[in-house]
Amino acid sequence: MSMKVQLDAKSAKCTKTMSGAMMMIEALKREKVEVIFGYPGGAVLPIYDKLYNSGMYHILTRHEQGGIHAAEGYARVSGKPGVVIATSGPGATNLITGLTDAMIDSLPLVVFTGQVASSVIGTDAFQEADVLGITMPITKHNYQVRDVNDFPRIIKEAFHIATTGRPGPVLIDVPKDIAVAEGIFNYDAPVHLPGYQPKTEPNYLQIRKLVEAVSSAKKPVILAGAGVLHAKGSEQLKEYAEQQHIPVVNTLLGLGSFPADHPLFLGMAGMHGTYTANMALYECDLLISVGARFDDRVTGNLNHFAKSATIAHIDIDPAEIGKVVETKIPVVGDARLVLENLIHQNGKRSQHDEWYTALQNNKKSLPLWYKKSEEELKPQHMIELIHEWTNGEAIITTDVGQHQMWAAQYYRLQQPNRWVTSGGLGTMGFGLPAAIGAQLAEKDANVIAILGDGGFQMTLQELSVIHELNLPVKVILLNNGVLGMVRQWQEIFYEERYSQSVFQSQPDFVKLAEAYGMKGLKIQTEEDFPAFKQALLSKEPVLINVNVSQMENVYPMIAPGKGLHEMVGVKP
Repeated sequence: MSMKVQLDAKSAKCTKTMSGAMMMIEALKREKVEVIFGYPGGAVLPIYDKLYNSGMYHILTRHEQGGIHAAEGYARVSGKPGVVIATSGPGATNLITGLTDAMIDSLPLVVFTGQVASSVIGTDAFQEADVLGITMPITKHNYQVRDVNDFPRIIKEAFHIATTGRPGPVLIDVPKDIAVAEGIFNYDAPVHLPGYQPKTEPNYLQIRKLVEAVSSAKKPVILAGAGVLHAKGSEQLKEYAEQQHIPVVNTLLGLGSFPADHPLFLGMAGMHGTYTANMALYECDLLISVGARFDDRVTGNLNHFAKSATIAHIDIDPAEIGKVVETKIPVVGDARLVLENLIHQNGKRSQHDEWYTALQNNKKSLPLWYKKSEEELKPQHMIELIHEWTNGEAIITTDVGQHQMWAAQYYRLQQPNRWVTSGGLGTMGFGLPAAIGAQLAEKDANVIAILGDGGFQMTLQELSVIHELNLPVKVILLNNGVLGMVRQWQEIFYEERYSQSVFQSQPDFVKLAEAYGMKGLKIQTEEDFPAFKQALLSKEPVLINVNVSQMENVYPMIAPGKGLHEMVGVKP
């Protein structure tokens, strides 16, 4: 295709005439996109044709769901937007789970979907789907390109929206005729969105209110969520907690924002949180939530949540403040900037030595526990070994279920952006493709996908990508032969009626790995541990099938409808 260069008289800038597909490639280069995850199809062939000699790095995943979860893993670790391309119809609808997952967990994605030609939109044409209507509730914003000259502006706006304020996925639907049509490429105009002006700087008066509340509190606690990580505020969180000597509790997605070995760290809160963390939230007189949205798995029964506490909520999204719990001190702004303000404006440090001592006593007297066995391998012990052998420095990805909770409890994260899991949506099949994205984001890291045998089988085809790219991802299957968390709930709440939660047939996972060209290893007894450790620390991709106890439960546990103080399984 010829490319024409002309002078824009108004701006006196050199602009180019090019196809919509070329506009997209050029825009992605301007945005410094490092990797694209995608799967071609008829409606996006013009785009893929221009990708052919573009020099851009594209990963052909084996399913669109794998592509978008890989993009999520990349975004979580790198902090940069993940970019995805899928074709129209089923290609686009296969992205729905990933879009919803990214939306609820605030991950920046820019997703391009192909669409049938503009002339046949609305006629139920072959592979047509109303992608705008379907994705409106599960994206931060979505577009359909109707004029090729608008395409550069739309792409620039999409990256801006995805990465500013509260991050999230933005979708651009591209009709096939737009991809081949020619127009003017101008990427120099600044983004102008009057209706979208996210607030990052906190209000001074609200900061002062919080400073005063901290100075008079006797039982303060910080609840740190993923917003701290998105804001790159982990160092500021640590400095502020140490300055005011305030204990810190993490949400599931906030893990890694505060060092797990720090004396002020109390553990994860919520349904499977530590006794110390949950009781701190229950008994505190000042709760400072930083970048957390008070998910029901964290709060338990709201009638019993922090009932004696003044609630201060720091969040960049004003819609979250007051949505779930009554907030006395709302602070809208970027978590890192808010923490920096608090550090600089600290008031008189409150005296709460008795509070700190009581919490430390709880940590010592009621820690996480499990019963060891000589007959079978315990999943908790496997996580402890993985932590020990990797010095707690690996990037951990997970699916959803028991293994996820054990990993959250026993892999004690010391650094930010090392924990990649599906939180709000709870997506099985997330962990394996997310590990691919995480490894591409940090090529020299030891990336370990800790998976259950159920979730693994939902996206196992992505082993092909790991082998093809020779990514040194370690896939750890905690194989108990059941849908573990479903089985646990059936045991506790459904009188041990294990309806469709036990696998009657399983593949040989070692042979499966070998069929994909990877090394496979089976761990059954402690005698296999040396081989386990060697494989875990190797520089090659490997699948390690660990046969673990089938009837093990995750404890502590808070039953639905119960308060944080009503934990069961706190001690053996």
